[in-house]
Amino acid sequence: MNYLSTRGATASVDIDVALASGLAPDGGLYVPARLPRLDPGDFADCANLAAVAARVLRPFFAGSRLLADLDAICAEAYAFPAPLRPLAAGTQVLELFHGPTAAFKDYAARFLAASLARLRDTETPPTTVLVATSGDTGAAVAAAFHRRPGFRVVVLYPDGRVAPRQAHQLGSFGDNVHTLRVAGTFDDCQVLVKRALGDASLRQASVLTSANSISLGRWLPQMAYYAASALEHARRHGGTLNYVVPTGNLGNALACVLARLVGLPIGDIVLATNANRVLPDYFASGRYRPQPSIATLANAMDVGNPSNFERLRWLFADQPAPPAWLRADAVEDADIAATIGRTWREHALAACPHTATALCVLARLRAAGDTREWAVVATAHPAKFDSIVEPLVGAPVPAPAPLAAMLARPAQAEPMANDYDALRALLLALGG
Repeated sequence: MNYLSTRGATASVDIDVALASGLAPDGGLYVPARLPRLDPGDFADCANLAAVAARVLRPFFAGSRLLADLDAICAEAYAFPAPLRPLAAGTQVLELFHGPTAAFKDYAARFLAASLARLRDTETPPTTVLVATSGDTGAAVAAAFHRRPGFRVVVLYPDGRVAPRQAHQLGSFGDNVHTLRVAGTFDDCQVLVKRALGDASLRQASVLTSANSISLGRWLPQMAYYAASALEHARRHGGTLNYVVPTGNLGNALACVLARLVGLPIGDIVLATNANRVLPDYFASGRYRPQPSIATLANAMDVGNPSNFERLRWLFADQPAPPAWLRADAVEDADIAATIGRTWREHALAACPHTATALCVLARLRAAGDTREWAVVATAHPAKFDSIVEPLVGAPVPAPAPLAAMLARPAQAEPMANDYDALRALLLALGG
């Protein structure tokens, strides 16, 4: 299996090169040269999430040095569940927050770390993993690479624009993890990371890679829980399962799209965004117009120029518009807050603000008469957003044990201007 750049100006590479590089040399995102075709029957003997992950990913790793270790990598990455919980008639919640940092990012971050550790030449200098985060990605990547020999992590997050507990998580690692709180937005942080990855002279002096969803090692593994949940639903109820996916940078949502395209029993997919509505506007008008991001209650989705939009265009390049089974809807803060309160009253379920965007979008579908089977994707544990959720539900939201342990550690982040030269100097001082 070879991989191409979404921008088409670089030669194809195998997946090992694509994983190690993060970003293609022309600044584009790597995509598979062709999509394999899978059949639900191929998964009949898969007993758990890790087994499903290995089966769905195997065609994408054809020819890779990692192929022989794929089962072991998946066993390491998917060591905690992604359960489907019933919420109401025809509605389930796909809980993706049972990992060490209580967010869906844990699965793919651990997959990427396990893969890069096996690909790394021990004779080379340490690899610096650069990651921009709007809240959850940075902690998941930091946890996956923390104290891992041969790696260091540099995390950039927008100062004052993540939840207090997210900020504490991001600064709680130390050791080989360097956390920078940037005077700017997530989009600013993303631009800084992309510029560093495209800096030829910097890359000559260092070994750099990315752990944002621009990396194949973050995007592809996220197919696993969509595959597993859709297959579970098909076995129990028959037919396809439809999904509402909260999204900001579009990586997780496009993993659901990819799982559908390769043959998993997935129906409609609706992208739920916050007031940063560049995606709903694109689906409505056909024109992509990035906007400066604005701060919302669902801060991890405060993205005005989603990097993975290039992959969306690539997936449907031969069509005049995205298919009818894929669309997007935006949710304002007032509706996020109202949904958190209503979900607690009606179902005794505390939802994080991001999950609430998806619950709100599904409520709109139900109000319009949609009676089909839907799964709402719960991307983070509500305890990460206690300052938002607890006043709205009128009750404490206990932190799961791994999150509580992380919050008990001291935390520190270094302030940094929104200045590429400052980031470059730091990377050079670290030796890459």
